[in-house]
Amino acid sequence: KADSGSFDDARMGEKAIVLSEEQKAALGRILARPAGRWYLYGPTGTGKTEVFLQAAEATVNQGRGVIYLVPEIALTHQVVEAVRKRFGERCAIIHSGLTPSKKLAEWKRLLRGEADVVVGARSAIFAPVRNLGLVVLDEEHEGSYKAGNTPRYHARQAAMRRAADAGARLVMGSATPSVEAWHLMTEGSLERLTLTRRLAGGEMPTVEIVDMRRETGALSSRLVEEVRRVKAEGGQSILFLNRRGFSYFWSCRSCGAEAICLHCSVGLTYHKERGRMVCHYCGYSEAPPASCPTCGSMDTGWAGFGTERVQEDAARLFPDMTLARLDADAVTRKGALETTLKEFREGRIDLLLGTQMVAKGLNFPGVRLVGVVLADTTLNLPDFRASERAFSLVTQVAGRAGRFAKGGRVIVQTYRPLSSVVQRAAVHDAEGFYAEELAIRRELGFPPYARLIRVVFRSKSKDDAKAAATVLAERIAASSGNDVEILGPSECPIAMVAGNARHQLIIRSSDPAPGRAALSAALAEWRSPASVHIELDPDPVSLL
Repeated sequence: KADSGSFDDARMGEKAIVLSEEQKAALGRILARPAGRWYLYGPTGTGKTEVFLQAAEATVNQGRGVIYLVPEIALTHQVVEAVRKRFGERCAIIHSGLTPSKKLAEWKRLLRGEADVVVGARSAIFAPVRNLGLVVLDEEHEGSYKAGNTPRYHARQAAMRRAADAGARLVMGSATPSVEAWHLMTEGSLERLTLTRRLAGGEMPTVEIVDMRRETGALSSRLVEEVRRVKAEGGQSILFLNRRGFSYFWSCRSCGAEAICLHCSVGLTYHKERGRMVCHYCGYSEAPPASCPTCGSMDTGWAGFGTERVQEDAARLFPDMTLARLDADAVTRKGALETTLKEFREGRIDLLLGTQMVAKGLNFPGVRLVGVVLADTTLNLPDFRASERAFSLVTQVAGRAGRFAKGGRVIVQTYRPLSSVVQRAAVHDAEGFYAEELAIRRELGFPPYARLIRVVFRSKSKDDAKAAATVLAERIAASSGNDVEILGPSECPIAMVAGNARHQLIIRSSDPAPGRAALSAALAEWRSPASVHIELDPDPVSLL
């Protein structure tokens, strides 16, 4: 049968698989022109990876090179292995985790022409591939494609430029395109290729929304019931919560005081395994107080919950099941991530709990149920991309269910059951979500209808950071026209990190040139105080 092994991990990558009619049509469109931009869009499990691989094979057979980008090497191991197996010694692997000597050796292989295919994270876009013919940007929506340190480039923009300069094909893909990419597809500057049919016998899962306002624990009675049913039928389940730790924050019920990091303006998260309250931004930790440090009350407690708490509840509710947790705290030991994934794939783990690690394109044949423990964690962030991230996470995590068999289910727990983002994710209504989100972005003047430059001012002195932000804002205003708008200055939503106060201003313009020119002119004639560090972030992916 043509499609039977399309997403069998043991086979994927070793040799080309017979494509479905949809896959053939998409590949044909890509190979019909020597250069251009395409977006391979379709639900998880529809065979996008194999189309990428066969496009790469065709490019190599034409004597041209390939760059295959993935968001994070550690969390996209299956795809990296598929590329490596398909191209063998002709494949170089480049990412930030390589030692300088290993990275140099890979670059030399490329320069000598010993390798003509590169697979790697965002920095691989700069690899010295000879006669570049194809750039693949897998999971295009991922925020990790934007560099967090100077130079703050976005691999998507770099890929567009590199492919255009080389006269090469650029193929991006995702089940949840970024809003910017969807806009490009809508206006016709990016050709959309759609895959609709799940391969390997799977179907899109049914999604059920549970209103947590009527529940008392972290796991609803409905979710508990479904996990037990799936176990009885011999299947596996995944519980997803994008929040580490046991409880989210400590508070005093008498005076309302909360445990806040001494160096950051964020609450401390309680980690029961360590017996400490930890800051997830700077790493500071302290023991939980026996009484309120502010008023002395003994009436204190924990609110919210993280993966540790969910694991403890699950162990109590499902004593007959084998459980594992997949988050940054649980996989600190070398090889722990790979071991956990291998055991789950082999069916030795019944229930996997995790953060966004479990949403990263992993394929598990036995998964029949995915529970989104709390869909609101991303939705409630004060960022214009919050809805986009929430829709993407729910959709991507839901895509882990029923990929290899019919009858997959997803249960989404939320305190906002009427949210249009949650509702549209539940019925797989991507078209409706993107149309609504683009309308909101247009009305409010956010990307893709405007270009932003974020300027962050960091200082040990809050007053110094605020003063520097105010001065630069005034200078930008003086050197710009009506085509540039300045938002702020104001405190960042996370106003302090690692002991540094943070202020920001946002430069907004319909075209990037006026904003850049105004900022450059202002910086040319002004030097910030020595006590203030300035970060420039063009096209920011987060305003936190």
